Amino acid sequence: MRRSGVRFAILMVLLTLAMAGAWMVYRTPASDHVPADATAQFLARHWAQPLAPQGEPPPGFAAIEASLAPEACGTCHTSEFADWRTSLHSRSIGPGILWQFRVLSQDESNGCLRCHAPLAEQKALTALQHGWANAPERPVPSYVSGDLHQRGLVCAACHVRRHQRFGPPAQTRNAMQATRQPHDGFVAEQAFRDSRFCSTCHQFPPQGRRLEGKLIENTYEEWRASPAAEKGLSCQSCHMPGRRHVWRGVHDREMVANGLRRELEATRLDGSRLVVQATITAPGVGHYFPTYVVPKVMVSLHLRNSTGTREIARHVIGRTVSVDMDRELSDTRISPGGKSVVSAEVEVPAGANHVEMRVEVAPAEHYARMYQSMLERNPNMDAATQSLLREALREALAASYRLGDLVVGVPRKLGESQRAVAN
Repeated sequence: MRRSGVRFAILMVLLTLAMAGAWMVYRTPASDHVPADATAQFLARHWAQPLAPQGEPPPGFAAIEASLAPEACGTCHTSEFADWRTSLHSRSIGPGILWQFRVLSQDESNGCLRCHAPLAEQKALTALQHGWANAPERPVPSYVSGDLHQRGLVCAACHVRRHQRFGPPAQTRNAMQATRQPHDGFVAEQAFRDSRFCSTCHQFPPQGRRLEGKLIENTYEEWRASPAAEKGLSCQSCHMPGRRHVWRGVHDREMVANGLRRELEATRLDGSRLVVQATITAPGVGHYFPTYVVPKVMVSLHLRNSTGTREIARHVIGRTVSVDMDRELSDTRISPGGKSVVSAEVEVPAGANHVEMRVEVAPAEHYARMYQSMLERNPNMDAATQSLLREALREALAASYRLGDLVVGVPRKLGESQRAVAN
């Protein structure tokens, strides 16, 4: 494969996509000075890039206490580990990013790893695997499992710095005060309950990449301007309910269905004509829906009768950009408090007719387009890279799903309407 043939397209995408987007702990434009509040100060230290190696564990630590493997944490934190395994955080390293490591330099790849696998130990293992020039000369420490770099955003990425554990204040009183706690306990920090913690990877800095004057990723600022923020709801309130480590989002059918309100109405205009209107609002979403350039939501209206079913209208909700991410093609997202309306006027035959509203969600639509384009534009790439790309494309397409349809009968009387609602 010719590296120069794909570098531009890949870099335009990678330097702006997904969890790797933030490049720094988010601060407001006026934050050139030391942050004023304790949470901002903690986050500036906690996410100072690049993350420092853990170093040698304290002498009294058992092997399981020193380990950075998620399974070690799961020995005691069983429910958190079980939830994490179902989350996208556990899959932030996969074929969709692994193929890119085969094309990019070490520095460029480290830009992706800042959010996808941010620990220094994960970067070291990745460098050793790919034979990069700055790979460590000595083996990784014994407390680092050999596959840690393939495990994505592991527990330690957020909770461990130099073998010290950090987390939110405990919800219940600890009964082990008189004895030594595992890994010498933890440092309680309110920052783990603050949306700024999430903005580390889910918000571009003010000087980040923009199209049409808008940051490619602006989720934190969208939340700050939303009714959710005014109500005191943080990112964690919705994406980590009850402190669960699930981080559900647009990839999850139940969460999307619960966050949207869908309405379908059919009104008889005259003896043969019908007007159909579908309205979607997002009262349960604390930012634009969808917030990012990757997902798309397809809303379509269909007329169904004894002769079959035909589509009468279609609308895409989302921010669509070119594969190379150098142009914005459209932005039809639903803002907090906003709505999306799809309507059509249609001739209906005599007899029984029904109208359907379908909502199809493609959480990885942009990725699928990107992977397909890369395969088509670079047919001579090496077999290993091509295999990873094809696997990434299959995964992206398989992520799509459909919400339950809304169906109403076509009214027979002039001016009469039929309506269906899903909250």
